[in-house]
Amino acid sequence: MPRLDTPTSKVAMRCRLTTLLALPAFAVLLGLFVPTVASSQESDADAKKQIRIIVFGAHPDDAEYKAGGSAALWAKAGHAVKLVSVTNGDIGHWEMSGGQLAKRRTEESALVAEQLGVESQVLDIHDGELLPTLENRRTITRLIRQWKADVVICHRPWDYHPDHRYVGILVQDAAYMVAVPFFCPDSPPLDKNPVFLYTSDGFQKPYAFKADIAVSIDEVFEQKVDALMALVSQTFEGGALGSAAIMAANPPADKPEARREWLRKRWHNRQTAEADRFRDSLVKWYGQDAAKDVKYAETFEICEFGRQPTDQEVRELFPFLPKQ
Repeated sequence: MPRLDTPTSKVAMRCRLTTLLALPAFAVLLGLFVPTVASSQESDADAKKQIRIIVFGAHPDDAEYKAGGSAALWAKAGHAVKLVSVTNGDIGHWEMSGGQLAKRRTEESALVAEQLGVESQVLDIHDGELLPTLENRRTITRLIRQWKADVVICHRPWDYHPDHRYVGILVQDAAYMVAVPFFCPDSPPLDKNPVFLYTSDGFQKPYAFKADIAVSIDEVFEQKVDALMALVSQTFEGGALGSAAIMAANPPADKPEARREWLRKRWHNRQTAEADRFRDSLVKWYGQDAAKDVKYAETFEICEFGRQPTDQEVRELFPFLPKQ
């Protein structure tokens, strides 16, 4: 073996040094492509990890009311959420209606979405006139496919309002069709059937809501209240069943702090009631000790149409639930 100070070893070292010095230049030629491939692979991996959720409400406030806290939690964790109003809400006020109201409520919904960190869309279907037609089924199917949804949330099809009921029916009817290639062939079918969920309600017939999944929204409760401040037509003005007297009794626009406190109290009562009503479900997902401290909750029922997730899959789809 040659000594390090021999001519042979010096030549070898010079060759190695030349090779090492040449590597950066070679990397400039090929390295620009190699990191791009690696970056692309990382980007693809990140995209696969991102959970995509679409929430359907009947009017430009329903999705926000029923799933706004969970939407904020998903968004904070880097996942993609879209809130869809299936009607434009154009009769949802006691004093105004038509295009003017639809425009106003669309803008309100967009402001809520911005505060929650999610996307929103309001479909141009008249409030109070939604029907479970083939055309509307296609619309819902396309929206789910285009969003590449992993989770789809909607009203149960048993509700006081016909628009709420028909949103539930339309989403149920889409639950199978989203994976059928030749239904709406202009929109590529999903490779994997999403998990379909219902939002909570208090109706008892034909059966009461079952809280299969309970989410603590304590972390984002104040954010949800701040976001819902934008729904002025529905909160402070009373919506479709309001009146001048009701509007006058509520805090005026020039007292925003009083308005927020008034709205916060209403949502404090509503979300604490949901947490108390479904404490057993909170215990299942958070454990006995943590569940007893949860103040505010949103809850969901797994629709028997669509993919039926295991508890582990639920935790993966709701990554803010504690790991087992």
